Amino acid sequence: MAREPSFRKISAEFRDAGTIVQHHLATRDSKSLSFEAAKTRYSSMIRPLILAALSLSVAASSAVAADRKYGPGVSDTEIRIGQTVPYSGPISSLSRFGRIEAAYLKMINAAGGINGRKVTLVSLDDAFTPAKTVQQTRKLVEDDEVLAIVGSIGTPTNLAVAKYLNSKQVPQILLLASTPKLDDPENLPWTTTFMLPQPLETKIYADYLLTNKPDAKIAVIYQNDDLGKGNLAGFKAALGSRAATMVVAEASYDIMEPTVDSQILALKASGADTLFHASNARFAAQSIRKAHEIGWKVQHVLLSGVSSISAVLRPAGLAASTGAISAFWLKTSEDPAWDDDAGMRKYRAFMKAWAPNDDVEESIFPYATAQIMVEVLRQCGDDLSRENLIRQATNIQGVQLATFLPGLTINVTPSNRIGWRKARMARFDGTRWVLFDKVAGN
Repeated sequence: MAREPSFRKISAEFRDAGTIVQHHLATRDSKSLSFEAAKTRYSSMIRPLILAALSLSVAASSAVAADRKYGPGVSDTEIRIGQTVPYSGPISSLSRFGRIEAAYLKMINAAGGINGRKVTLVSLDDAFTPAKTVQQTRKLVEDDEVLAIVGSIGTPTNLAVAKYLNSKQVPQILLLASTPKLDDPENLPWTTTFMLPQPLETKIYADYLLTNKPDAKIAVIYQNDDLGKGNLAGFKAALGSRAATMVVAEASYDIMEPTVDSQILALKASGADTLFHASNARFAAQSIRKAHEIGWKVQHVLLSGVSSISAVLRPAGLAASTGAISAFWLKTSEDPAWDDDAGMRKYRAFMKAWAPNDDVEESIFPYATAQIMVEVLRQCGDDLSRENLIRQATNIQGVQLATFLPGLTINVTPSNRIGWRKARMARFDGTRWVLFDKVAGN
């Protein structure tokens, strides 16, 4: 505001100088100044005014530039972010996260971008191999010079690069990983996740069984890495002193094994009537199918990440999957209760227009992840420094995403980085998941 009078003053002086010259030119046949003299006098008057105007213009531009703080990968027209996704390998089905997020950002860019900047997502394949994750993440940071790592997938893979990214002070945010090891503000201040963490999700299942099936004999099939071991540990911790008597058998598998048939046979022999799956989608489907084939009538308890109808239950067999239970924080597209829901209508319209080749049932969580990515970037405004990005990612209050169940909002603080702490239990009826309990969690 203080600059406006100066600009007005200079404009007035420009007008006065022009008036003087016009007068001299109009009367040059009399005894007034010659044309050349008028030009000389005009030049002597106008030159300092031009210099003053330029000085003010530079000062104004500098003030605007001072309001803009850019980190690597950011310009007046672009925000470049990176991620690693298993586009190949044993859990390549999760590559839909990269595809849906890229499609969502393409839609945002077509509408003008975020605060006038287009978002470029550099999404690289790590085949769910930690060593390759390290290689690809270094490329993103050191060669592609991205502002941040956003939405990378996997517990062991994200753990493999967390210390490196934090040492470089590169934001590693909205990770699709459930391990509590990544929720460590003191040692990993540049890291946030975007999943219900293992201790909270497994407590929901443990509380359900303690209340509704206190005499359950539980077998556990788990992946032999941080995903499986972390969920097993969280589940047993939530059962408390009852774990010693309720958990009657455990069997692990390596992610590169072709099947878990032998493990399921061994677990059935334990006499268990409940099977807790601390596994990924491929092996959850195998386990359900094999249990059905050998006549093991067991209560399946599935992690939310392996509750997909198209990726898990249908390959396992809908009849074999009937009665399985899991926890949900997202609406499901196959549930007619959401047919007239505004958020679901918008989601379906997005899928039809921007991701027609991806599964509508499978893509709600990637869609929600893309939405929160955009929300965090938008909140940065013109301060797109790495410091402000992590500040915004750790200061989210009461955000209700359109595809989240009612009552489940996202709240993140610098000291408490768990996005949400609640979910609802549901049972598969052979066709769809049916919510049957109130919101659980803390």
